[in-house]
Amino acid sequence: MTLERARELLARQAAFGGGYQRHGARLVLAEVARTHGQVAVDALIVELRLDRVFGFAPGTRFEAPGPKRPAG
Repeated sequence: MTLERARELLARQAAFGGGYQRHGARLVLAEVARTHGQVAVDALIVELRLDRVFGFAPGTRFEAPGPKRPAG
């Protein structure tokens, strides 16, 4: 996912607010973290004021749900 596409999706989620949109935003940020790194995630949180809308703080690690990795 490009950062521009992530920005569009997150702006749309933030405009609606609410629990379902918060979850969707977390998924988008997890994908951004995977492909572009934590710096890009933090920049989007600040730029789109996701701290105010969803309570996301810069430095928060987002991971997409998926199968659990075996320990060890």
